[in-house]
Amino acid sequence: MTDFRALLSDLRRPKLLIRAARLGLSDYRRERDLKRLLDGQQPSPDRSVPRLLNEEEMMEEDRQRGDAGYSVVRHIEVLIALMAEVRLLPRVVVSL
Repeated sequence: MTDFRALLSDLRRPKLLIRAARLGLSDYRRERDLKRLLDGQQPSPDRSVPRLLNEEEMMEEDRQRGDAGYSVVRHIEVLIALMAEVRLLPRVVVSL
C-alpha cells in the first residue's frame, strides 16, 4: 500500500502555492469540487488521491517550464483537493 501522506509531505512546492492551498481547505466541498476536478467523477479517496497526484505532477512540470497553458488557480484547486482527500484516507497503524 502506498503511503500517500508521506508522498504529500515530500512534495516540494513554492511556499505561496502551499499556503494558498491550506487556506482554501476550509472551503473544500468534496461533492462539488472533486467532480469538477475529475471530470464529473467522485471516486473514493484511495482512487482520487493517485489521480490528483498525477494531475498535480503534470501541473508542476508545466509551471517549471513556464508553459503558457499553466493555471495557478487550477494548480491551487488540485492541491486543495489533494490535501483534503489524503485526510479522508484511513490511517494504517503498523505495530512491531
